[in-house]
Amino acid sequence: MTDEWPARAKAHRTLAHYEQTAERFWEGTRTHDVSQNLDALLSAIEGEPPFDVLDFGCGPGRDLLALTQRGHRPVGLDGTASFVAMAREYARCEVWHQSFLELSLPRARFDGVFANASLFHVPSTELPRVLGELRAALRPRGVLFASNPRGDGGEGFQGDRWAAYHELAGWTAHLERAGFAVERHYYRPDGLPREQQPWLCTVSRVAA
Repeated sequence: MTDEWPARAKAHRTLAHYEQTAERFWEGTRTHDVSQNLDALLSAIEGEPPFDVLDFGCGPGRDLLALTQRGHRPVGLDGTASFVAMAREYARCEVWHQSFLELSLPRARFDGVFANASLFHVPSTELPRVLGELRAALRPRGVLFASNPRGDGGEGFQGDRWAAYHELAGWTAHLERAGFAVERHYYRPDGLPREQQPWLCTVSRVAA
């Protein structure tokens, strides 16, 4: 039974999968267009750019480079050593090698957190703590963008990757308990019928 696995064992198995498939993952995702998600985050951040952004689960660095090209100051974070090395070389950014379940983040460092297809790897038992750590790393009224595969709240191994499938009400409740206020949500890919939109995206702000 997958729920008998300790949380860190789930993370270790997931990271081992990404380590073993790093090059294939990069070739399969490097041209994905997530500009809608980047726009959603950046347009919600208050103040004048450039912004300090944590790319949480940055992978090989595709979105780090996009943020840099837009004139911002991104920092990457990933638990897969190969991704960290690839991202540093590709995006020429600071990238931290940290597991999602063993974070060491500076307080109030970032204007925004870009968690694109990453937080769904966090087991629900650990999600309150991880979201709380991300909240603490944000400045007052900082913004968290999250994109997760849509589902009914179930979770488990999909192959060798742990994945949680959040529906809007349950995901919103997780965010609110962690001190965020959800300001908007949408589904991706844009312009398709709901049954063909497997991704739930939320923009939330550190609550007062």
